[in-house]
Amino acid sequence: MQLKKIVTVGPESTGKSTLCEELSAHFNTAWCPEFARSYLTEHGMNYSFEDLLTIAKGQVDLEEKLSAKFLNHQTSHSSNANNSLPFFIDTDMYVMKVWCEFVFGKCHQWILDQIVSRKYDLYLLCSTDLPWAPDVLREYPDLESREKLFHIYKDILINQNVPWIEVTGNHEERLKKAIKAASELGLL
Repeated sequence: MQLKKIVTVGPESTGKSTLCEELSAHFNTAWCPEFARSYLTEHGMNYSFEDLLTIAKGQVDLEEKLSAKFLNHQTSHSSNANNSLPFFIDTDMYVMKVWCEFVFGKCHQWILDQIVSRKYDLYLLCSTDLPWAPDVLREYPDLESREKLFHIYKDILINQNVPWIEVTGNHEERLKKAIKAASELGLL
């Protein structure tokens, strides 16, 4: 049995967490939340460049722990070891790279190394067409910054080899597009 890792990326307040949660419910599977949310809730929004490395390492660690736990649980409860299971991930090292560079103008080498070494099966790029929702952990309520970030993510995805789609519309439309994309790629 193996996991097919599907990652949501995009600017803040574009529905990444909601999409992961809805997809995991639809497919009766697991998902990995964004580590930064719990870190910033505990430590506050006055973060440093070094904090972003801590957050990146926390994200990778959380993804590894949750995916191993889910895979072990599924393997022990399944008679068919050839199944592929979807595992949804809210945020990866591309998000950390963009965050580092957008705020501090540079990126930690560890994050860049993780981008090269970690493997995923599909990216879901969440568009900025949802209304921005206020949240104490969000920094960019203006559409101009969100659009700029969106295009940075889009450029990254265009220039890498993993399949990806742009998800737009309301939450229901996004969910339908994500389900369709995963199914068409034979991931599920």
